[in-house]
Formats: sequence, structure tokens, C-alpha cells
Amino acid sequence: MKLNSQELKNRQVWESAGFALPQFDVEEVAKETKEHPAWIHFGAGNIFRAFPAAVQQKLLNEGKAKTGIIVAEGYDYEIIDKMYDPHDNLGLLVTLKSNGTIEKTVIGSIVEALRADSENEKDFGRLKEIFRAKTLQMVSFTITEKGYSLVNAKGEVMADVAADFENGPAKPKSYIGKLASLLYERFQNGALPVALVSMDNCSHNGTRLYEAVEAFAKKWEEHNLVNAGFLAYISDKCKVSFTWSMIDKITPRPDESVKEMLKEAGFEDVEAKVTSKNTYVAPFVNAEEPQYLVIEDEFPNGRPNLDEAGIIYTDRETVDKVEKMKVCTCLNPLHTALAVYGCLLGYTSIYKEMEDPELKKLVETIGYVEGLPVVVNPGILDPKAFIDEVLQVRIPNPFMPDTPQRIATDTSQKLSIRFGETIKAYAADPKLNVQDLKLIPLVLAGWCRYLLAVDDKGEKFELSPDPLLDSVCAYVKEIQLGAVGNIHEKLQPILADEKIFGVDLYQAGLGERVEELFAELAAGPGAVRATLQKYVK
Repeated sequence: MKLNSQELKNRQVWESAGFALPQFDVEEVAKETKEHPAWIHFGAGNIFRAFPAAVQQKLLNEGKAKTGIIVAEGYDYEIIDKMYDPHDNLGLLVTLKSNGTIEKTVIGSIVEALRADSENEKDFGRLKEIFRAKTLQMVSFTITEKGYSLVNAKGEVMADVAADFENGPAKPKSYIGKLASLLYERFQNGALPVALVSMDNCSHNGTRLYEAVEAFAKKWEEHNLVNAGFLAYISDKCKVSFTWSMIDKITPRPDESVKEMLKEAGFEDVEAKVTSKNTYVAPFVNAEEPQYLVIEDEFPNGRPNLDEAGIIYTDRETVDKVEKMKVCTCLNPLHTALAVYGCLLGYTSIYKEMEDPELKKLVETIGYVEGLPVVVNPGILDPKAFIDEVLQVRIPNPFMPDTPQRIATDTSQKLSIRFGETIKAYAADPKLNVQDLKLIPLVLAGWCRYLLAVDDKGEKFELSPDPLLDSVCAYVKEIQLGAVGNIHEKLQPILADEKIFGVDLYQAGLGERVEELFAELAAGPGAVRATLQKYVK
């Protein structure tokens, strides 16, 4: 079995092999979508194929939708060339069950794939046509957090952005410049309403998107490169909304065991390709079963009925609460704790850490005992049930080939949100005592111990990339296991840094405690395990 529309006509072969197929006429849906486009999505990668595209397929299967999704790729055009075109826009979603089984679903809801390239007259012309359509309700995005940035690491405006600022909407090169150009097309053709929905995993994503587009609109109006009123158009939420959302679904790189299962079922298109931009693409995408997408209910041209397929619409305040629930308590802090101690104890798989009694108890206590008391319940999702699923289903899933080394990347940029917010909440609540936090300080001390780049056996390991490594490692470079010296002198510059922890840990009443825990963790080989056993009861 090969993944293309011709082979899919032999439905009996696929279905007898356990593949769920589209329950609608793909050609008819494609025709209707091209004539009356309602949804275009930017970002042709795995999360889109595994989540939004599958949601729309469910609606199409149940007869609750007539149109599919048009996808546009504005960064790596080879994804379209090497994956979408050869497979007639079809994809295979492999859902990884925590019990070790898989579900196989052929996704046919993506009916058109375009290169968001202003030099490609055919595709960019088609994009302009779509943005002129009165039927267009939603433009969504999974372009990664970096996609919204207009400056480089030094804070300098990127060259393609600067060029687009000067040259206007005719032939934009930058990602957001291309989007702004397409919105200008919509503005010129009746200032038609539309919702822009960022589905990227970053806080207040809609505002990030708006600020990026606004920068182009301002520059272009200042330089008289667009008609007056364009800035007012994209700033009027009754015309163009930039909604907030919270998305949560893990789509790891295809696992070898999954490939073998697909081969055994007769599926031949299992091999991945790597583009010249180092994007890893395959005809199938594997993903965990749990998924959450909460979207702010602001749709000036009519709201797609995604709520009939499990998506939650709500107000901006609730989206914010859900995002904070996940990032500050119920998922991300637990991942960071496992990442730090996984590296120190020599683990290479996150799911394996959940078989370690001390590490399992560590994250359970951080989530249920220390974090949950300060979570603001968003109402639409239950925080305890969310943690239950994370700790009992999601992290222990053996199909999730995630590593502590990957999750440890950029930890200095994550601690303030993942732990600092909880510390602040304890300090602000007269009913709570910061001193009752026992294991969050142990994680912070564990990160300082991690910076020594020596594991619990006393062997060196490579630290994961982090923009602050050079500065923070300089403070601890002279510390040796069993001979830590003056700890306060060495750790004080780190622990007092509010940019790292969100608070000055000494002012918060935890600095000295973190120092004491660090001393125990660095007492010699085996001290990390011994310290965990002592405090994680």
C-alpha cells in the first residue's frame, strides 16, 4: 500500500489492514474548498497534520463540514515538494496509545498545498485569490514561536524584514511580511473580516502575531507603500481578530518501532526525508492520543464549528488561565524536573524516568502537593484531571521517544515561568507559606548541580544548549564534587537573578535552602540519588 489517491481507491485492502479512511468524497470536498475556501493554515509540519487536520477530518466524516483545509508553507517549501505533492496531500496519522498499540488514520482533509513564496507567481497568486474570498473565516498558524520574531538574537531587525519594510507588500521575503501582504490584498478587496488564529505553543500567541503584523502595517503606511486605513483595518477586531489559544499535543519524530508496525500492516511509505533546511518529514506522523486546543472566541466572519469535534471556544481570560495551568503547574514544570534529574542520573528516555520511584514521586509531589494549591481553575478543564493524565498516561507512554537532554534545552529561560510563578503565588497568599515548598527548591538546586556537567557517577556529560550557559557556568566552574567550597559566594549571583527564577530566591526565603540542597547534591558520586531518597518520601 502506497499513500496516494489512486491506491486509496482500493478501500478494502486498506480497511482490512486496520487503516481508517476518509468517510467523504475527497475530490468533491477539494472542489468545494477551492471554490469557497473557509480555512487556510500556515505551517505544513507535523502538529498541523496530527491535530487540526484530523479535527477537520472528523467533521467531514460526520457530515458536519463541507470544506477542507488549504495549507501554506512559508519557510521550507521542500515540505510541499517532497511530502505533500507526491502523496496527493494525503497523510497518515499514527496515534500512539499508552498501552503499546497504534491507530492508523489516513487524513484526507487537506485539499490543497501551496508555497507561500512571493517569487512563485502561481502559488502566491492563488494565495491572494484565497485571501480575497468572502467565505474565508480563519487563517491559522503553527509556524513556531520564532516565526513571529522580526529581530535576531542581538535585537537587530532581520535583513529580509528590513527589506520588506522598505519595499512594501509587492514581493515580500519574510514570513510575516508575506502574511501582511496577503492581508493587504483582503483589505483592498472590501476590507473583508477574518480571524487569525495562532496555534503555536507560546504565551499570548495572538498578541505576538498581531504585534508582528502591526509593525509591517505601520512601516508601510509611514512610507506610503499602502493605502491609508490598512493599519486601522488590522487593528479593528471586528474586522481582523488575533485570537489567543492554548495547544497541547506531543508529536515526536517517527519511532522505528512504529515504522515496523506499519510495514507489517502492508504500508510501504515509511521512509522519511530531510530537506535542505534540515526539516524531517515523513508520509506519516505519529502522535500521542491526548490533545487540547482552547481558542478565544473572536471570529468576525463566522466561527468554524470545531467545537463539534472537541475544540473548546472560550474568552481570552480563560485561555490565559488554561495556558498558565499547563505551563506553570500541570505539565511543563514536571517535564523540567525530569529533564534536570534525568541528565544527572544518566537517563535517555523521559518515559523510563517514570519507572524510577524517586523521580516518579518527585513530579507527583511537585504537581499535586506544591503546585495544585495555587492553580487558578479555568473551569473548562480540571487541573487535577489534567495532571492525572500527564503522570499516568502521557509521560509514561513508551512510544514517546523524548529525552531529558532535549527537554533540558534552554532551561534558564523556562524556570521563571515553570517555578517562579508558583513561588510568587505562595508569597502572595497569606494562607500559604513559601517554606512549605520542599521539592521545587530541590529542582532548582538540581539545576545548579546540573551546571557542573558531571553526572551522579562523577562522569562528565554535555550540557544541552542554553543562551545563559556561559555566564551561569562561570560561577560554578571551580566547584568539584565533594569539595564545594564557599557555596554562597558561588551561587548567590545565580540564585538572586530574577530574570532566571522570576524572583530573587533570597528575598523569597528560599536562597539559603537551595544552597543547602546543592551542597548535599554535590557531596560526591552517588549524592544525587542519596539526596532524592532523603527528601522524596
